Amino acid sequence: MTLTRDLLAATDTPVKTVLLISKPYMERRAFATCQKIWPGVRAICASDPIGLDEYLASIGDTKLVLDMLVGDLQRVMAYPALGFAVEQDIPDDVETAYLRLISAGYTGRLMTV
Repeated sequence: MTLTRDLLAATDTPVKTVLLISKPYMERRAFATCQKIWPGVRAICASDPIGLDEYLASIGDTKLVLDMLVGDLQRVMAYPALGFAVEQDIPDDVETAYLRLISAGYTGRLMTV
């Protein structure tokens, strides 16, 4: 994202809107990162409109998917303090579920902070 931003700035190409395409569970982090890197740009996030059950089936490894979800949410929460993303509100029930998943062993994609 920074390379694209810098290239467009170097060519004096004005940017008002960017389309961020990601995996469904990564949209919030992509949005928060874009807002930090490119604060004046409108970010539109898109991903395959797929439900969790269908996504799990497409990957074929429930533990891996849950590890990825937990790791990505950790990054959504941690990256603002590291300067990588803007702060986002995390609903209490989401944070509670996150902590329960960690307690249940879904830690394969957690950062060591």
